[in-house]
Amino acid sequence: MAETEKLVFMVTHGPDHPEHATIPFVMAAAALASDVQVAMGFQADAVLLMKTGVADTVNAPGFPPLAKLLDDVRELGGLLLVCNPCIKSRDIAPDDLVDGAEVVAAGRFIAEITSSTNSLVY
Repeated sequence: MAETEKLVFMVTHGPDHPEHATIPFVMAAAALASDVQVAMGFQADAVLLMKTGVADTVNAPGFPPLAKLLDDVRELGGLLLVCNPCIKSRDIAPDDLVDGAEVVAAGRFIAEITSSTNSLVY
């Protein structure tokens, strides 16, 4: 039996760059719909995308709204991993994050990346 494929998407762009912020969600949803496991890692300004309500404000021309893509990723079982030092430096409390977001440290990101088929950085 073939081993399950897994992709890690490291996201570093926030709401100020709607297209760069949206593309990894499109790719993650497509992977999940293709039975590929997905972990999305949010670092730097991308942690802002995980604040409750922010995804509702991000709409890149030609793409589905980020809020819909976020819902799709969650419904399909994608992991949403948020950098702890990044939220601390932006005064974001874990309770301010969307449902399903998990606050993690570098070790968890490394574990996800080293156990994946491939990783992509956006």
